[in-house]
Amino acid sequence: MGAVNALEIIDKNGKVIIRGLRDFEPKHIFECGQCFRWNLEDDGSYTGVAYDRVLNVRKDGDTVIFDNVNIEDFNNIWVGYFDLNNDYGKIKHDLAGRDEVIKDAINFGHGIRILRQEPWEILISFIISANNAIPRIKKSVERLSKNFGQYLGRYRGKDFYNFPNAEEISRLSEEQIESCSVGFRAKYILGAARKVIDENIFLEQLRELNSEDCYNTLIEFKGIGPKVANCILVFAMGKIEACPVDIWIKRVMEHFYFHEDTPNKKIEQFARQKFGQYTGYAQQYLFYYARELKIGK
Repeated sequence: MGAVNALEIIDKNGKVIIRGLRDFEPKHIFECGQCFRWNLEDDGSYTGVAYDRVLNVRKDGDTVIFDNVNIEDFNNIWVGYFDLNNDYGKIKHDLAGRDEVIKDAINFGHGIRILRQEPWEILISFIISANNAIPRIKKSVERLSKNFGQYLGRYRGKDFYNFPNAEEISRLSEEQIESCSVGFRAKYILGAARKVIDENIFLEQLRELNSEDCYNTLIEFKGIGPKVANCILVFAMGKIEACPVDIWIKRVMEHFYFHEDTPNKKIEQFARQKFGQYTGYAQQYLFYYARELKIGK
């Protein structure tokens, strides 16, 4: 039995309500840089799209309300997506014992969970993320979905679309993709779609590879370098020992550990030695901590 099944779960009128769900803060989860389809609502909840579903998530005290869902989809899709059967208390306890820096970062972003996202959407989203800011990435992903994805329906007065699959994108022109505010990345997005189709690459199956082989496959895509490949490893492939090094990780690691300009590869190696099998989790706590508090800027 998974950990979430031991909690009180109520299935009621298109909602799944869980009482006593620990280590789960929507703001921390959806604003820690790992996803781009979730948006804050006026009531403090978040609405997002994943796996061709539209979901709203709200927390009230120790109760989390998942709206616009039935219990079957919740069990088959969202329990895995939100990693609800993973013991984050154990992960945080292990990491917090490494040093005071990661302990402080964990306390700050205590409700982070690493989402298990769709490999194709994450591959393209992080190609878009190269030398880009999160608001612009979100805008581009949303435009790609609205312009070329399939209509999913209306919720809270808004229309929602899924993310276009590789076959749908492969039929587009570079100009059509560029119209979604992706800039120079249009050629990489189109190239990735055609590579997946032409070479019959099944991205979900990459999850079965070890981290090194999965990484080596990903960097064969033009537009995917070490940082983007490691993001895909952590956020879509379940390789949570990987360590993406972006500008915020570079800043926070140099600020607390190196005290000088340090190559990304050295930062990655240091993190993997220090945090071991939990490096991907540590990276998320440190990223959120650094970006929210502007550490090292």
